[in-house]
Amino acid sequence: MRDEILDIKNCGKIAVMGGTFDPIHYGHLVTAETVRVKINAEKVIFIPTGRPPHKDNKMVGYDEHRYLMTVLATSNNPYFSVSRMEIDRPGLTYTIDTIKNLKKICSDKTEIYFITGADAINEILTWKDPEELFKICNFVAVTRPGYDKDKLLATLKGFEKKYKINLIFIEVPALSISSTDIRNRVVEDKPIKYLLPDEVEQYIKKYNLYKTSFKKRPLFNFINQNLHGVLKPTRFEHTQNVAVEAANLAKFWGADVEKAYTAGLLHDCAKDFPPEKTLELCQKYDIELDDVMKHQLDLVHSFLGAVIAQNDYLINDIEILNAIKYHTTGKPEMSLLEKIIYIADVIEPARKPYKGLEEIRKLSYENLDKAMYIALNSTIDYNREKLRMIHSLSLSALNYYENCMRKNNRKTSDYTKTIK
Repeated sequence: MRDEILDIKNCGKIAVMGGTFDPIHYGHLVTAETVRVKINAEKVIFIPTGRPPHKDNKMVGYDEHRYLMTVLATSNNPYFSVSRMEIDRPGLTYTIDTIKNLKKICSDKTEIYFITGADAINEILTWKDPEELFKICNFVAVTRPGYDKDKLLATLKGFEKKYKINLIFIEVPALSISSTDIRNRVVEDKPIKYLLPDEVEQYIKKYNLYKTSFKKRPLFNFINQNLHGVLKPTRFEHTQNVAVEAANLAKFWGADVEKAYTAGLLHDCAKDFPPEKTLELCQKYDIELDDVMKHQLDLVHSFLGAVIAQNDYLINDIEILNAIKYHTTGKPEMSLLEKIIYIADVIEPARKPYKGLEEIRKLSYENLDKAMYIALNSTIDYNREKLRMIHSLSLSALNYYENCMRKNNRKTSDYTKTIK
């Protein structure tokens, strides 16, 4: 199929909206239109994410659905175009390559603005060739519902000054619509009308998309097939257990079940790489190793895993990526999903018995903060017994949750649920 973006050749300013668009919804469209008006762009190019080179036929068809739904959703807006350059590109797809391709199509005077979530701006440093990317395009950081504007602005200003990038901050209407929720609603036969364009809703019905359990969808088949090739059998079994445990915890605490399952599957995706490959990939993705990581390379797998999940498995959700990133060290003020993945990893059913395991399992469905404190304490004590260095993030996390216990002086916490 011909790519429909040749009309950008003489544009003075364009915006790029990337994403899986699985499916595309009004949140995507409102964000794109808000940015277009704010920066006075002549076009917004929607670019559905591609897949790694080892995709199977099911994934190819899946890509076509995402692409066609995006075309349907944007067809009524003359300022919107859709490109299939990433889903047609052989090999791994990187933002830097996409921007370079666009620059070849556009005039030398065309300014390119890449749209990203304001909360995800720091993750750009883990992308391929980030410094070159900063030089050849501008960035638009958009807010999402529930984020502290002042805190975000302070972070963005610091980032802009440190890395000398052209960064624009834009607030968009607080539409808390997610593709995950839409897929789940389809499975549960709940209405999705007014969450996405009618044309996309009809397309989903016509091709019976998302009707199967999310665990049986092409994306998860794709993840599992590739994990089989990179993980040892015992490690692969562990990831399945963690994914199920994480989904159970997410359902109990009201978190996103599909995100929890995804993060659980991928939390150890870089765990079984040989040391030389781990170091090679850290260098490739500019992952800086501190003194503790240099001495204990095993700790790197969670930070590297987040990058691999994004680049090899095309996971762009910052919540999922951070849950993978901090599942080993922990950190202060962890999000609900981050806590769930950390806890699921230490309590999954096949875990060999260790001191405090049963208490953590019990607390994980009663008081997540206290479960975090006991789990961190147990892990740090174990590593100290083995004469291992303790990462500063783990120590800070332990101190944070210990202070939470002392400050509140109660048996419950913000993430406590009464069991009847």
